[in-house]
Amino acid sequence: MKWMFKEDHSFDHRRAESSKIRNKYPDRVPVIVEKVPASQIGEIDKRKYLVPADITVAQFMWIIRKRVQLPSEKAIFLFIEKTVPQSSASMGQLYSEHQDEDGFLYVAYSGENTFGLSPMHHGSPLTMGSTE
Repeated sequence: MKWMFKEDHSFDHRRAESSKIRNKYPDRVPVIVEKVPASQIGEIDKRKYLVPADITVAQFMWIIRKRVQLPSEKAIFLFIEKTVPQSSASMGQLYSEHQDEDGFLYVAYSGENTFGLSPMHHGSPLTMGSTE
């Protein structure tokens, strides 16, 4: 996936920003959230988040649902490196395993299981709402 945040900011700028954030807030994770380009889901109002490392992916998904203003009957999928993360994983765990070389964790969202992939770990795919 092509990340607009990477297009808009140089690697050095992104690296410096993530380092500054991590030094100031060591218990938080810098996350970039962008919509999968072909998805029919709404746009998010901001793409940069600083989230507590101990919240779960399911809790983070609830935040994203609210920011996208997605009705409860609509499904949403989160992807990290084109894979659906386990809903019980902490954002800190995902950050330590999947952070980009610039120091940010990149999360894509979609209303569809765009990449057609199964979850990262055993368990059910991470969705909230109906899949119809």
